[in-house]
Amino acid sequence: MREIKGIARETLEFILEVSKSTAPNEFAGLLRADDGIITEVIVLPGTESSEVSAVMRLYMLPMISVAGSVHSHPTPNVNPSSADLSLFLRTGKCHLIVGFPYNEGSWRCYDANGRRRGLPVLDIDFDQDIDAL
Repeated sequence: MREIKGIARETLEFILEVSKSTAPNEFAGLLRADDGIITEVIVLPGTESSEVSAVMRLYMLPMISVAGSVHSHPTPNVNPSSADLSLFLRTGKCHLIVGFPYNEGSWRCYDANGRRRGLPVLDIDFDQDIDAL
């Protein structure tokens, strides 16, 4: 899998909006990248969410590669729990946690081991060839 270089601004905006609209329940999905840039969120069939957790049915994942995971917390706490860390190890290298109030300053990115990492937000023209970036 290619190194993750960033996330498309439109994709991050989608994540923030869906996290806000599902609150107080958690939102969960998987991230797909195109040429090292996260551009897609996959919501697996059978995903269940509540105010305390979101459970994805990973066996429902089609035979595609994923860059990582994304989920929301209904509080401003965006630190990974032990359950989050377990998921990180099974689902790629780049993991986002979004917290209340679900804006551009209320999310963090972590690597598969739960260490905080940077993730640039990129202005991508989805009509342009991402290879050019």
